[in-house]
Amino acid sequence: MRYSLILNILGMMAKYIGILFVIPIVCALLLKEYNAVVPFLITGIVALIFGFLFSIKKVEQKEIDNIKKSESLTTVFFAWILFAIICTIPYLFYGMNFTNATFEAMSGVTTTGASIMDDYSIYPKTLFFFRSLTQWFGGMGIVVLFIAVLPKISVAGRQMFYAEAPAPTEDKPTPRIRYTASWLWGIYFALTLIELIILKYLGLDLYDATITSLSTIATGGFSHMQNSIYDFHNSQVSLCVFVFMFIAGINYILIYRGLKQKKISHIFKSEEFKGYFGITLILGLMLALSLFINSNYEIKKALLNSFFEISATMTSTGFAVDNYINWDATSKVILFLAFFTGGCATSTSGGIKIIRWIFIGKYLKRELNKIIHPQGVYPIKLEGAPVGQDIITQMVAFVIFYLVIFALGAFLIVLIENNTTIAISSSAAAIGNIGPAFGILGPMDSFNSLHCATKWILILLMLIGRLEIIPFLAILNRDLWKN
Repeated sequence: MRYSLILNILGMMAKYIGILFVIPIVCALLLKEYNAVVPFLITGIVALIFGFLFSIKKVEQKEIDNIKKSESLTTVFFAWILFAIICTIPYLFYGMNFTNATFEAMSGVTTTGASIMDDYSIYPKTLFFFRSLTQWFGGMGIVVLFIAVLPKISVAGRQMFYAEAPAPTEDKPTPRIRYTASWLWGIYFALTLIELIILKYLGLDLYDATITSLSTIATGGFSHMQNSIYDFHNSQVSLCVFVFMFIAGINYILIYRGLKQKKISHIFKSEEFKGYFGITLILGLMLALSLFINSNYEIKKALLNSFFEISATMTSTGFAVDNYINWDATSKVILFLAFFTGGCATSTSGGIKIIRWIFIGKYLKRELNKIIHPQGVYPIKLEGAPVGQDIITQMVAFVIFYLVIFALGAFLIVLIENNTTIAISSSAAAIGNIGPAFGILGPMDSFNSLHCATKWILILLMLIGRLEIIPFLAILNRDLWKN
């Protein structure tokens, strides 16, 4: 393990993170919130200092180009921690203690959207813009961004790209990883801009449209409104947000190929997209029927609210147009199923991901067939291509580790909070980067009332979920740290 190499790359990233703080400073000036300039100016300077300190010991370009997988995993893990720590600083200027500030920052950069804010009226608009901006940069991935803009890590970027966003398959959209990263960020930016323009057309002012668009495409869910999207009281806005949440949950490589080949139909032929669409449709209709029968919702309201909340949960956005804490038990159970589905691979959504559930279904079918025909050969295929044994092992291991870490988190939280609903739902919401949970942690509530120890458990779960577990498990292995 070459620690100087890791620190050097982290230093490069810290410098550019510092430069990014120009954006909230400009926002503060435009909004004439001049007092809000200082927190972000100081944070930017601190990030630059980190960058120069980490880069004191220079490394050769060939060392960066020859980065090992273990080093890339370590770099990605600590890059996210560094990003979260830097983003913690502005919150400290607004009366938050270190735990709450770290919780809010980690929730932002991991696009979880869980908040400890109780009273939104005491914070400046610039801070809410900053929260959504951290989600937007965290959505596509801060490491992917630096791969796209930093020539120095363009070669090493391949290792770090797949370390930050470990895809369930070996799908490679382009031969040059920097080209890939640039395309993904281009699509990401374009979707954000398109949604912003549509929301502006539907009557939102520029600030409201910007905040909502940044959080939607990032599938983050932070809102400057106390009651999320519900406070707009606009069904057209809700419908627009639903559409873009759904799009944000699609595999970005599929979108890239559809645009590159000028064949959008390519997306609809995907096995993963069909599963994503099908599960959204089934859960949405089930929830709408439950709300119609059990909660006496009008059919139009039942359909809009159910599909919105299912999409918000599956894609881990966490927005809300209804306080589902007041729903009947059946509706809550249906919604809770969506906590574990996730969106598509290589999207900004969290969770286990649809492609892994498709694989698990095929894997179980194969094992059942083997009981009847032990000598039979039953290859597993995804998107028409056979899945190698190493990928099969990784997928099974991922799902097992995901459920074990979720269960362990819930167990520890129930010991602290003495509340099963809070423990199970908050653990699932954190590791799935969903945000709101059940009980006192609903979409119109905050996480501020939780014990300090619970908040730190959730902070760790948010990070583990965003990195899709692999880098976290890697750093726990002693062999990783050996020279």
